[in-house]
Amino acid sequence: MKNILVTGVSKGLGFEISKTLLEEGYFVYGLSRKANDNTDQLSKEFYDNFNHIRYDLSDTAGIKTFWKENFLAANIPVHGFVNNAALAVDDLITNINLEKLEEMCRVNVIAPFLLTKNVLRNMLLHQIKGSLVHISSISAHTGYKGLAMYASTKGALEAFSKNTAREWGEKGIRSNCVVAGFMETEMSSKLDDETKNRIFKRTSLKKPTSTRSVAQTVSFLLSDRSASITGQNIFVDSGTI
Repeated sequence: MKNILVTGVSKGLGFEISKTLLEEGYFVYGLSRKANDNTDQLSKEFYDNFNHIRYDLSDTAGIKTFWKENFLAANIPVHGFVNNAALAVDDLITNINLEKLEEMCRVNVIAPFLLTKNVLRNMLLHQIKGSLVHISSISAHTGYKGLAMYASTKGALEAFSKNTAREWGEKGIRSNCVVAGFMETEMSSKLDDETKNRIFKRTSLKKPTSTRSVAQTVSFLLSDRSASITGQNIFVDSGTI
């Protein structure tokens, strides 16, 4: 059984990704700041294959200890990593708040970098030809008012993923990004209906991106079915134009 680390499992897309992977027989180590009905559901329904770990990714200084206590000490091999957790700051550039910006960068950029470092070391130690999947956003490619800072963190992830793929491909380790369109999740629930409808009309399908579709794409990238795919941005965005 393959072990997959997934971040941000308590809500929306992270919950959907975890559920999809569990249904396909993976063991999921699901990370989120706290437990809720979603994590309780996964623990109950997949009690043999799901381990919920509470951790706040804004505490980047503690990631080394977190990894040692939860994976290194138990000598747990990690076959795949899904970097899904994200914090969105929705505001105009002229209103940048340094404290909020730094927290978002810790969660969206620094924490994934540090987790990737530890996942890579784990894969090398256990001689695993693993797969890393970062969840990016269409906002990094198509401008949206108020999302410059958030989009920039996703752009950083895409650059990081492509270079990770180049750096570790000879060891059989792959790294890709899933560029998700706007979905009906808690993150987008802050937008009013008029704004959401305007965003959805910018897509070819004229509707929100399905979280299930994104989750199934993540599953594909973790599997051997995508053995020759690395360093790519896979767009799952309802055809955003």
